[in-house]
Amino acid sequence: MSNQVYDPLAAERSPEGPQFDVFLAGTVFLDIIFTGLPAMPAAGTEIWAEGMGSCPGGIANLAIATSRLGLRTSLAAAFGDDDYGDFCWRTLEEQESVDLSRSRRFEHWHSPVTVSMAVDRDRSMVTHGHPSPLPASEMIGMPPQSKAVIVSLSTDDPLDSPDSPCNWAELARRDGSLIFADVGWDPSGSWSASLLDQLALCHAFMPNAVEAMAYTGADTPRDALYAIADKVPVAVVTDGANGAMAIDSVNGEEAFVPAPRVTALDPTGAGDVFGAGFVLGTLSRWPLADRLAFAQLCAALAVQQFGGSLAAPGWGDIADWWHEVRDSADHSGAYGNSLARRYAFLDKLVPAVPVGAVRRAAATIARYADVGPKVPTTRPNPPEDEGPDTPRVPAQKE
Repeated sequence: MSNQVYDPLAAERSPEGPQFDVFLAGTVFLDIIFTGLPAMPAAGTEIWAEGMGSCPGGIANLAIATSRLGLRTSLAAAFGDDDYGDFCWRTLEEQESVDLSRSRRFEHWHSPVTVSMAVDRDRSMVTHGHPSPLPASEMIGMPPQSKAVIVSLSTDDPLDSPDSPCNWAELARRDGSLIFADVGWDPSGSWSASLLDQLALCHAFMPNAVEAMAYTGADTPRDALYAIADKVPVAVVTDGANGAMAIDSVNGEEAFVPAPRVTALDPTGAGDVFGAGFVLGTLSRWPLADRLAFAQLCAALAVQQFGGSLAAPGWGDIADWWHEVRDSADHSGAYGNSLARRYAFLDKLVPAVPVGAVRRAAATIARYADVGPKVPTTRPNPPEDEGPDTPRVPAQKE
């Protein structure tokens, strides 16, 4: 049975509207995730992992997160002509319904690869890659019309520089797109406050608490939020299990929403999933508190699973969670009642979600998925034209 697509923005669409909801550009990695490791391998030793999954990573985490939430997503990225590039392209385009019309394949360019090893709710990574053969601005040209673009601020490639590879975002803004920005860790430790000058081009900024305090020089996440709100219409600061807070100067709203209680296994891609949920809520014109709550729910569902884009939830996962919360509210104590009240807005959305709606993937480059439901320990003989290690397009869980 194929998964059915739920369009949360159906009521907002018109024939004259933008072709896409979200446009993105960045680097796609092939992520290989090993899970269930007893410890990191010591020098000169080999250990066995209980589970393994493979999936597109990097900017693909965000593209898949937005697409699974029903946002029409287009991605510009470089792909190699190797098997890794084939796998990532096929997974994004055929399985995850991400438009790749602005992406390019390059001969003799090695696809970037990251190996992630998860141990005791944390992970370490090893990455190999080369710069894109073509800057994003040259690859994209004039970006397609979209309601939103999501970018990562950088001092090396500032949005407000005409020579920057990111100047496509400014072209998109002039064409009516809202720019949502996040920011990465600064390995130099300088945390230059001048980076925040780029927020003059942005609609929203969504750093985590550590990043927000470092760039603003504030002593607390809330003080950092107010400093950011002076520079951008919508300021958001996420603080992990402590929740998230935001100020929307456009609507005059301010909100703090606690995070759902979960057992986190792997935080990879949680920020991307949060961003995808917040963008959806913004484009749907939800109240600020509902946008924060929904984004945190998406992130909470993701961190309970292993592996970046593998764990990004779809509307099927959201509907399952809400049915469980709503049905157990009367006998789950004060916390359960609070959760049901906080997410009551889902009652208007979930009934429209198809029974077979998109759910998170269980994907691997081998025959069966090792992340997700257990698979048979013995497998049937392969067809004559297919060897046991033939790469397969990973399937969504049904």
